[in-house]
Amino acid sequence: MCTAFVSIEPGAPVPVLLLSVRDEYLGRAWLPPDHHWPDRPELLGGLDLAAGGTWLAVDPARRTAACLLNGFGPLAPADSRRTRGRLPLTAVTEGGIGHLDLTPYDPFHLVLVRPDGARVASWGGGRLTEHELPAGLSVVLNDGLEGLAANRAASERISALMAARAAHFRARFSAAPRPEPTGAGPAARAWGAWLPIVSGDGLAPDEDAALVQRRDFGDGRVWGSSSISLLALGPDLLRYDFAAAPVAPDGPNGSDGSDGSGWRRIATD
Repeated sequence: MCTAFVSIEPGAPVPVLLLSVRDEYLGRAWLPPDHHWPDRPELLGGLDLAAGGTWLAVDPARRTAACLLNGFGPLAPADSRRTRGRLPLTAVTEGGIGHLDLTPYDPFHLVLVRPDGARVASWGGGRLTEHELPAGLSVVLNDGLEGLAANRAASERISALMAARAAHFRARFSAAPRPEPTGAGPAARAWGAWLPIVSGDGLAPDEDAALVQRRDFGDGRVWGSSSISLLALGPDLLRYDFAAAPVAPDGPNGSDGSDGSGWRRIATD
């Protein structure tokens, strides 16, 4: 149940903010964000060691980022299936994925953020749909933009968990002062009142509305949030903060790109 929140305020000092929470089986190996792809050396992102792609790619030079969420619907043919983890890399360097043949990919939603806005591309095995996000706060789930994809979870329980998460955190982010991460200081200073909310908002990881979650299925499989990414974009700035989950809601601040709460500044421009 990956989740992305996008805040767009065209007149703000930082027009576009992206929060991306990656959920996965916790036994799936990965590496923190870095320049992992020799064929795209300018890009930053976490590396999925199982398939070689990423769930979130950042191009600091273009000040763009793309995050990937799995979708629901018919799977791609097994004999031609490709990893979805290369799609964020393509999106940030080529401005989108609409030019690709998507039939080899399982369903997904891809959020592409730019200094002037954001767009969600959704593929469910039939045709690609794209939506430019409006000003304000939007949420993208595995059930799509605002949970309204044509193909959604077959499980009412899973849909209910996503809806609970979206409702709780939309209200919390909307009530808190919107951050303006314009400097190179620690995450707590940059993200202000949003950071304790992003870090879990005090909810237990097995609560229905939990953003940072952990669910033990009892057979050696543990599903949960593995990482959290925060992006701030504007015409003349990009800031990228990252933490492995779970992360402390607060902690002593540092000045070397990391702090005592587990957050690390990946890029500041």
